[in-house]
Amino acid sequence: MKLKNQSSIAYGTKILNQKTNEIGLLIYTWDNRFAINGGGYEDICYATCVDINGKKYNIPLDFIKPLED
Repeated sequence: MKLKNQSSIAYGTKILNQKTNEIGLLIYTWDNRFAINGGGYEDICYATCVDINGKKYNIPLDFIKPLED
């Protein structure tokens, strides 16, 4: 399955997960489509990241912040 608008342009960017306050690496971004009340859909930008233990996770883009080295 191909993810909608998948992009790896920011691959390897060091990020701060603002939900857990942990540092990780961004792998790629993509759009996740959700059904909304009253019909229709809303696309939410998500990121797939890896934490310091190597565990991969998905998180809305609004909850991560890029870090400078």
